[in-house]
Amino acid sequence: MTAVVTVEMQPGGLWLALMQNKLAWVGIVLLALIVVIAVFGPWLAPHDPLEQNIVARLDPPSPDFWLGTDSYGRDVLSRLIYGARVSLFVGFVAILIAMVIGTAIGVLAGYVGGVFDQLVMGVLDVLLAFPTLLLGLMIAAMLGASLHNLIIAIAVTEIAPFARVARAPTIILRQREFVEAGRAYGCGPVRIMMHHILPNMISDVVVMSSLWLASAIRTEASLSFIGLGVPPPTATWGSMVREGFENILDAWWLAVFPSLAILVTVLALNLLGDALRDASDPRSRAR
Repeated sequence: MTAVVTVEMQPGGLWLALMQNKLAWVGIVLLALIVVIAVFGPWLAPHDPLEQNIVARLDPPSPDFWLGTDSYGRDVLSRLIYGARVSLFVGFVAILIAMVIGTAIGVLAGYVGGVFDQLVMGVLDVLLAFPTLLLGLMIAAMLGASLHNLIIAIAVTEIAPFARVARAPTIILRQREFVEAGRAYGCGPVRIMMHHILPNMISDVVVMSSLWLASAIRTEASLSFIGLGVPPPTATWGSMVREGFENILDAWWLAVFPSLAILVTVLALNLLGDALRDASDPRSRAR
C-alpha cells in the first residue's frame, strides 16, 4: 500500500490576494464580458455575419448597422461577435494543448535529468530561438490555412515556454522529503510525477497560461491578417483588420473596431495574468 504526500496548498489565500487587486477585477470583468458575447453570439448578433447586402456596401455606423458594413455589405458588429468565438476557441484550445504537452515534457525532463534533460532542453532552446510569430508563420505555411492547422501552429509555438516553466519546479521538488518518502513507499516514477510533483507545481503553469493565452490570440490575429488563418468567409478579427487596412481611407471602421476588440481582449488577459502571478508570489504579496 502506498502513501501520497503533498505540499499543503492554500487556494483561499491566493483567491483573497487576487480579489484585493483592483486591476484583476478589470481583467475579470472585461474577459467575462467577452466570453459571454462569444458564447451567446448567435442570439446577440443583429444580422447574419455572412449575409451580403451590396446596396449597403461600406455603409458607416448607423442605427441599422451599429458598426457599419464591410465591402460586401456584411454587418461588422455581427462579424465582430462571431470573430470573438473563433479567436477565443483557437486561443483556448491551442493553449490547452500546449499546456498539456509542454508540462508533460518539462516534468519528465526535470525528473529524469541527466543527458535526457539536456537533449530535451536543447530541442526546446531551438524552438525558443524563433520568435513566436515567425515560428507560427512557418508551421501554418507548411500545413495550410485551416482552423485545425491554425490551432496546431499556435500550440507548437507555446510548448517550449510551458516546458521551461514546468521543468524548473520539478527539479526542486524531486529532491524534497515527500518525494523521497514516496520512493521509500515503493511509488514508481510515473506515480511520483503524477501524484507528488504535478499537483505542487501546476499552479505556476496555470498562472502563466493566462498570459500566454493573450499571446496565442495575438498570433491567431496576425496569421489571419496575412491569410494563414481560418479561410473566408468565416469571420475572424485578423481578417477583418486586413480588410479594413485595404480600405482604411474609405472605411475607417473596418480596421478600428476589430483592432479594439483584439486590444481589449489582450489587455484583459494580461491584467488577469499579472494579477495571478503577483498573487501566487509570496514576495509580491508581502510588498
